[in-house]
Amino acid sequence: MSLFRTKSVEQSIADTDEPDHRLRKDLSALDLTVFGVGVIIGAGIFVLTGTVAASNAGPALALSFVIAAVACGLAALCYAELASTVPVAGSAYTFSYATLGELVAWIIGWDLVLEFTVGAAALSTGFSAYLQEVLSIVDITLPTQIASAADGFIDLPAVVIALLVTFLLIRGTKFSSRFNQVVVALKLVVVAAVIVVGIAHIDVSNWTPFIPDAQPAPESGGGFADVPLITSLLGLEPAVFGIAGVISGAAIVFFAFIGFDIVATTAEETRNPQRDVPIGILGSLAIVTVLYAAVSLVVTGLRSYRDIDPDSAAPLADAFKASGVDWMPNLISIGACIGLVVVAMILMLGQSRVGFAMARDGLLPRALAKVHPTWGTPYRITILTGVAVAAMAGFIDLSTLAHLVNIGTLFAFMLVSIGVVVLRRTRPDLPRGFRTPAAPVVAAISTLMCFYLMLNLTGDTWIRFGVWMLIGFVVYFVYGRRHSRLQAAVPGTDLSADRGRRAGT
Repeated sequence: MSLFRTKSVEQSIADTDEPDHRLRKDLSALDLTVFGVGVIIGAGIFVLTGTVAASNAGPALALSFVIAAVACGLAALCYAELASTVPVAGSAYTFSYATLGELVAWIIGWDLVLEFTVGAAALSTGFSAYLQEVLSIVDITLPTQIASAADGFIDLPAVVIALLVTFLLIRGTKFSSRFNQVVVALKLVVVAAVIVVGIAHIDVSNWTPFIPDAQPAPESGGGFADVPLITSLLGLEPAVFGIAGVISGAAIVFFAFIGFDIVATTAEETRNPQRDVPIGILGSLAIVTVLYAAVSLVVTGLRSYRDIDPDSAAPLADAFKASGVDWMPNLISIGACIGLVVVAMILMLGQSRVGFAMARDGLLPRALAKVHPTWGTPYRITILTGVAVAAMAGFIDLSTLAHLVNIGTLFAFMLVSIGVVVLRRTRPDLPRGFRTPAAPVVAAISTLMCFYLMLNLTGDTWIRFGVWMLIGFVVYFVYGRRHSRLQAAVPGTDLSADRGRRAGT
């Protein structure tokens, strides 16, 4: 059978009613918007602001955020249409299965495993770092052996938070949503404080020049591995700042927007997905874009980009310390510590839903798609996800994998954008709760912007991404393709008739 066989939208929706694989529909538009805001406001706003301002964009960091937001916004329009048309768990994986075929769907699913699992593990370790900052306020210091995977034996706080989050997710999506709403409210209070207090201490001279002149990049000694791929492909001299620096900065701060697609993974658990999913996706993205731009202006206004330490894990706190506002760093550390719990939780939620959808389709063992009889959650794949995240967070230093999350997400956004146009042509008859305006144009611009941002990531990132994808191909051809429900249809159904049925319509 063809590697590009598609699974019909009707069958995808019908699968959601199988008794053993039926998720509970508990979520509203407010829940989805809060999920989106909760996952997007995380490590990016607390860490990447300083790194990108000092190393890439200067005060024009705000423009880097806007460019990344535009790319996300265009992809979000495509996500909103597909999620309202195919309200099934799995997000980009499910959409690709219905439009581009099984092999592409597998690639996207494998790609999302990278994005969500590695991202959740990285944020669990980030939580551990901020927790130790908070504990230092009351003179509590954890032994190095249990406080860091890099310097000791295990990062125990990261393991504990990953397992605690796993329990919350198994307990129920609505329960997780209520916990999320409380924590997001606290996190927004901290972000608002950063903006309001910061405005009073801004020195506008720090914004001049707003876009610093381009200058040669510092010698890294790494050659191809350490410079943006586009620089190597075009034979350009590596440079920082200037317009190129702003765009490179956008490719890096893109990490700060990762997560809005989580909203699409919960479509199957939404009471009115045709209306609520687009609201959740677009609403959360609009809110955080405004907040990110404001915070970036505060950081570069409080302290000249020339004085920011690009390696600092707490650039916001450093900026306030330099301005003499000594109480803000403690508040920021507490807000970051609390906020990262939610981000890790929602990334794990997304991974469990993608894994659930892949298992239900047979590309992963079907037993993983079993739903808890009381709580209505995919508890087996959630437990597996939680254990994997806890293991990586506890024993592996994940700093070198941060860019992998970006490239994986950009790749997924590209295929979702293409999928909207494909589904418009192959299934114009489907009811669509939301329609992407000027879909072919929006999809084309989204695809090009995402690809261009990918080219601005380092060669080393591309190599690692290629290795991960190669492993995925091996797993698919060894297991997934042979066990797919489209390969051996479940008795009483005809899952592989989609192409022939479409030909007859």
